[in-house]
Amino acid sequence: MIAAIKPAGSNTRGLLAYLYGPGRHDEHLDPHLVAGFAMLGMPDPGRDEHATLTELGHHLDEPVRLRNSEFGKPVTDHVWHCPVRAAPEDRYLSDTEWGEIAQRIVQAAGIAPAGDDLACRWIAVRHADDHIHILATTVREDGRRPKLHGSGIRVGDECREIEKDYGLRRLKRGDRTAARRPTQAEMHKAERLGWEQTSHQWLQDRIRAAIPHASTAEELLAYLDAGDVLVKPRRGPSGDLLGYAVGRAGDLNKDGEQIYHPGGKISPDLSLPKLKARLETTAPEEHPTARRNRPATPWHQATEALDSLRTEITDTSADGRRDAQMQAHISALGELIEATAQKAPVSLRAELREASQAFARAQRSQIRAEDRTAHALRAAARDIAHAATGPGGSALAALTAALVWAAIVAGRWHEAKGHAHQADAARQAIQHLQSAADSALAPTLTELEARRPKEEARRTLANDIRAAVPEHAERILADPGWPALATVLADAEAGGHQPHQLLKEAAARRELGTAHRPARVLITRIQHTSRNPAPNRRAEAARLRSTTASAFGTPSPGTQPPTATAAPTSQPSRPRR
Repeated sequence: MIAAIKPAGSNTRGLLAYLYGPGRHDEHLDPHLVAGFAMLGMPDPGRDEHATLTELGHHLDEPVRLRNSEFGKPVTDHVWHCPVRAAPEDRYLSDTEWGEIAQRIVQAAGIAPAGDDLACRWIAVRHADDHIHILATTVREDGRRPKLHGSGIRVGDECREIEKDYGLRRLKRGDRTAARRPTQAEMHKAERLGWEQTSHQWLQDRIRAAIPHASTAEELLAYLDAGDVLVKPRRGPSGDLLGYAVGRAGDLNKDGEQIYHPGGKISPDLSLPKLKARLETTAPEEHPTARRNRPATPWHQATEALDSLRTEITDTSADGRRDAQMQAHISALGELIEATAQKAPVSLRAELREASQAFARAQRSQIRAEDRTAHALRAAARDIAHAATGPGGSALAALTAALVWAAIVAGRWHEAKGHAHQADAARQAIQHLQSAADSALAPTLTELEARRPKEEARRTLANDIRAAVPEHAERILADPGWPALATVLADAEAGGHQPHQLLKEAAARRELGTAHRPARVLITRIQHTSRNPAPNRRAEAARLRSTTASAFGTPSPGTQPPTATAAPTSQPSRPRR
């Protein structure tokens, strides 16, 4: 059950005309009162042919008129409107039941607390089977205004109790981090103009798509302005950016003026302060060894960053700073999904776009993010957004598989913290990501299966699997992707790697118990790990000895100076064929 409190209005008679009228699409059938502050003697234009909307409006507005005549300054925001709707699958509710529900909602909101004889006047009008509208005038009988701060949270909590008491569909409790739902007027306007999305939804998608392309708020606004979004920055006397609003061309008010929406009204995490915190974080100083070992392409770099994310998020301790770091990494994960959707092959973009839109809800919670800790992941998203070309087949398969696992772990973290809406959003995103990952891996699987090793080699590799991951060995060997995995292991061994060690490392990076196709998971992980030849251990040891000796003085006789790149040599492999 959803109760959506509307912005305060000033025209009681006008709202009554809508509630008792035919509706915008003739959907108002049999409008009538089901509850009110004083049902006896209350005029009901839906049941009494002699009652009028004007009479009912005067009845509700009487405390407002008395207050205005006494204090002089008129009240102009006194109309409280709250539609209450049941889920489509809910059972039919009688007028009596809807009346009881309305009574509980006005009590929870503070409109008419239980036992308060001087509370505000209100009515509940039913004109359809699945919903009612509650109208109240927010001036009490004693002339005071009710305390409505936080009424949305209280009403939402009461709806959860109503669902339980009446056997209705159970929704999750709100946490005030959701984007604003489009109004009926906005949806009708979009339909009238032939738009698939309302302006709020359209602008939210455009801003989120622009975030991976910018490193400052100024860059973000410039990127939006260069596209199809109208940008209206707000600056101080010094020229500093103080806020911003955005608009959609053709979205005009009744006077023909362009409508602009502040970023914070579009979504809680798109306000200027929140965007600055995400974008303008100082990059930590990178160690020279990390620079030398950085993957060659942004796609591989993103996969490496996701591996570090896994280790960060799996710690669900109650430490506040740790929670802030987790939330930052999950927020940056959403940016990486969005950047990947923009640069992926056309065949995968639809699924990845759906995943990005679903995961947007998982990116924000009540936990304040420590954004600077997610710099590596956010930098990977920007590098992908600025990449000149898309990823190769194996790189794309590895990245999409890593995104699936990162989203799974993010959903688990949200669930452990009691973030029901965010965990549900992560689950929705996972479905789309998994579909994209399967599509990305399909060509690679076909190529690998076509050149599977001989039977004797596969038996030897199967023994490696039983030794490295004994608890999952039978599932892996029964997986239709096993022949392709055998090819990957044979290729890796030919490059100087040890299959047993690669399997252990791949299994350590992602647990396989929840993997529907464990062989596919191992294929992407091992291809990513073994994409370079195995290191030459002798050359590396010589380099380290030389570097150490140089640090303390002249190298000892016979020591070769370190070289920039050591020629790789393969480790001796076991005879197989």
